Amino acid sequence: MSNLAYDPQPDGAEPSQQDMALMQALRPVPRISIQAFCESDSVAGPIARAGEDRRMAKAHLKVHTGGIETAVDVYRSSPTPNLIILESRREPKSLLEGLHELAEFCDPSSKVVVIGHYNDVALYRELIRSGISEYVVAPVTTADIVSVVSSIFVDPEAEPIGRSIAFVGAKGGVGSSTMAHNVAWSMSTLFKSDVVVADLDLAFGTANINFDQDPAQGIAEAVFAPERVDEVYLDRLLAQCAEHLSLLAAPSTLERVYDFDSEAFSQIIDTAQRSAPLIVLDVPHVWSGWSKTTLTRADEVVITATPELANLRNTKNLIDMLKRLRPNDPPPRLILNQAGVPKRPEISPADFAEPLGIQPISVIPFEPLLFGNAANNGRMLGEMDAKNPVVQSINEIAHILTGRSEAKTRKQSGLGAILGRLKSRKK
Repeated sequence: MSNLAYDPQPDGAEPSQQDMALMQALRPVPRISIQAFCESDSVAGPIARAGEDRRMAKAHLKVHTGGIETAVDVYRSSPTPNLIILESRREPKSLLEGLHELAEFCDPSSKVVVIGHYNDVALYRELIRSGISEYVVAPVTTADIVSVVSSIFVDPEAEPIGRSIAFVGAKGGVGSSTMAHNVAWSMSTLFKSDVVVADLDLAFGTANINFDQDPAQGIAEAVFAPERVDEVYLDRLLAQCAEHLSLLAAPSTLERVYDFDSEAFSQIIDTAQRSAPLIVLDVPHVWSGWSKTTLTRADEVVITATPELANLRNTKNLIDMLKRLRPNDPPPRLILNQAGVPKRPEISPADFAEPLGIQPISVIPFEPLLFGNAANNGRMLGEMDAKNPVVQSINEIAHILTGRSEAKTRKQSGLGAILGRLKSRKK
């Protein structure tokens, strides 16, 4: 039986591109309990990291040291979880005997995954015949673990869930909301695909202005009454902006203080993902428990920045943090906005990108007349001037974020001093 992993990785190694691609295709695991019993650190490590992956956010995972014997001792006096993951170095006959002993203490509804060290097809068939859900040959990667759990608990026939794309600004005023709204509009117009825009800036959100909407209800009603949130209730809160574009508008008032816990928007986003294939999250420039959770769990993160030093510092901090929070996902996307402001000293796109390790998917020039007219009239850029090069750039971003085209690569130029200047200013 071949291992589910593509290439074995040393413990703590960066995930491969193949593993990232595999993880991107997986759906979130439901709220289940998992207990793992590991005989080696090389297996315990990937399992522990799997529990930290955003697709496993709802699952509760506990890792024990020890194999089948430890599991038997634990379950003599404790109920079994939804899933048991067992690592065993036993030879096939002894492994089967140990599993039969464990079966005496297992609830019939509990699933069992065995991680063994024998690549034996006959053993695999006997384990499956005995009711084992999956047999994986060590070594394993984090992608293997998440993939196995997902294959057991996620119904392949279930309706697909929408893809969430979170836009956030590296600094206030960089145009992240404008990018989010225009890219969402382009997706709905170009691909005739239903898109939901969720404005998460309840105090100062601009989506209602940009889309020329004044709904009586919006996202605030869902946040403050999470027990009511389902597809029917959410549909009542959506404002129709175009044939395929709907808006969860922010109240944009200061009548109350908007302090939320880290899971405040999770149920709303989950419900929206069951309602539309594309969800665009307009995340304000704040760093809080809920914004961190939202960015961590999004399928894609897009950072908008302007070509200045403070933006470079903040973008670097965001990228580094998100790489730690999302180790099994590709890095965030980057949009450089408002490039070419007259008489303003700027960092070139190549110099901006070099210390970040990622290239911008688009560089949007400074076009105050186009952007100003669109904002003041409550219209999208494509409605104001469909042939403008900026609109073509927005359309290309929409293609990239939906997987319909790849970002163009640009040559990097040297920049050795910028990060040094940032560090020296902190001292």
